[in-house]
Amino acid sequence: MAASRPADRDAVARVIEDWARERPELDTSPLEVLARLHRSFLRYNTRLTASIERHGLAVAGFDVLTALRRSGEPHQLTAGQLADSGLVSSAGVTLRLDRLEKDGLIARERDADDRRVVYSRLTEKGLATVDTVFAEHLDNERRMLGRVSPSERRQLARLLRKLEDSILASDEEPPASTQ
Repeated sequence: MAASRPADRDAVARVIEDWARERPELDTSPLEVLARLHRSFLRYNTRLTASIERHGLAVAGFDVLTALRRSGEPHQLTAGQLADSGLVSSAGVTLRLDRLEKDGLIARERDADDRRVVYSRLTEKGLATVDTVFAEHLDNERRMLGRVSPSERRQLARLLRKLEDSILASDEEPPASTQ
């Protein structure tokens, strides 16, 4: 195999070559997947954040708005339900809700039957905002996946699901011995 020119190698390939030279006994094949995944995530996150921040939102606030929007009419959830939605961590939910309420994107309302229960509900402004920003978000993601065919997207989605399952299962396994 002919040696590749420096321009043909990306940063991950260079890192792998460096380790092969310095520690040839190590299997660096995990880097082929996980280093590329990490670099892709960093680039994705930069583009995601910039797109959302153009609308005066933080990613965490956007996650709250999308969770409320996905919940269906009347687009309201408790703080606990938001934390359980998967994208919003329980830490700081109240601060996020305070900011969104201050910006007029949500309103908080006590349950008529149980005054201890407080719902966060999308306002008309919040509904319009999340619909606009989410449509732009999907367009942005579509552009980022522009060189990946629909069948490759489905395959990649399956493989990423399998990777996530593998990472979760690794928590149950003892660490491999390092020698």
